[in-house]
Amino acid sequence: MGIEAASVEETYQQMRTKLSAVVPDFELKLKAELVYKINKLKRERGAIILGHNYMEPALFHTVPDVVGDSLELSRKAATTQCDPIIFCGVRFMAETAKILNPTRTVLLPAKVAGCSLAESITADDVRKLRQTYPGVPIVTYINTYAEVKAECDICCTSGNAAKVVESLKSDTIIFLPDEYLAKNVAHETGKKIFVAGRGGALKPAASGYEMIGWEGRCEVHEKFSVEDIENVRKQFPDVCVLAHPECSPEVIQASDFSSSTSYMSRFVKEHPKKQFLILTECSMADNIIADNPQSDVLRLCSIRCPHMNEITLEDTLRSLTENVQKIELPEDLMNRARRSLERMLEVQ
Repeated sequence: MGIEAASVEETYQQMRTKLSAVVPDFELKLKAELVYKINKLKRERGAIILGHNYMEPALFHTVPDVVGDSLELSRKAATTQCDPIIFCGVRFMAETAKILNPTRTVLLPAKVAGCSLAESITADDVRKLRQTYPGVPIVTYINTYAEVKAECDICCTSGNAAKVVESLKSDTIIFLPDEYLAKNVAHETGKKIFVAGRGGALKPAASGYEMIGWEGRCEVHEKFSVEDIENVRKQFPDVCVLAHPECSPEVIQASDFSSSTSYMSRFVKEHPKKQFLILTECSMADNIIADNPQSDVLRLCSIRCPHMNEITLEDTLRSLTENVQKIELPEDLMNRARRSLERMLEVQ
């Protein structure tokens, strides 16, 4: 990944070849100089740039050395020898990179870059759940902050959630914090799920429940509806609908395929003659279009994650030139959180 170019003009030409279908030409001209400077400085510093699939196309296809979903980027963060690590993704992702590679400098090209889902649960919530359900193992979605990861037993991503749950071989599992992902995993693994309340509203589940969920939701994925799918199918009856597992169970059941963002990208590559509707963050669809010009991807999506949108080429360059924003976490917290992440990475 990334662009190897000897000049700004050559950078622009490469960007134009790749991105003309999804990015206006005037924007490519404006951003080519930024891309050239970032790639030049990255090589001079020995840095690595990790880019999540939700980055906007002019960044995603030009400066990252590695792109992918949370699991792929976590694996790379755990093994890279580069320093610094520039993480073009939201804060919990940059924290994960720091936890897995604590001796490296990890930089986040945004002041906040939060996450509605990560903010739906706290470390204190997890401790209360342990008191309410003593002895029950806790699986925490990687879309959480370090304090929460430190309180759980194992992490997971949307791509390996079912495998992680099954690896525990426990009669009951607590799965946090995404309500929809938990319900979708429960359906996939044949478990009966109870969704607990927040904070003081916590109540023990009735007997017979095998999974305890939480009320967290992604502000992007909860907006997709079955009606969206039905309306598109009326006009395009042969469309193949791909939905992220953070969508509601009703949307997942109405779709044709559901998995992590990387598996969704792979699916499109492996079925180039199909017509697709991608139900996830809208920059993801643009990135798929740029990578698969032979495929017909419908442009229904207009839902942009405001937190992912904070990551820009301008701030990526600033991170490289000024060493900001540096991710700093207490050593004890990182040690406890690392155990849950390493257990996740061991699940095949």
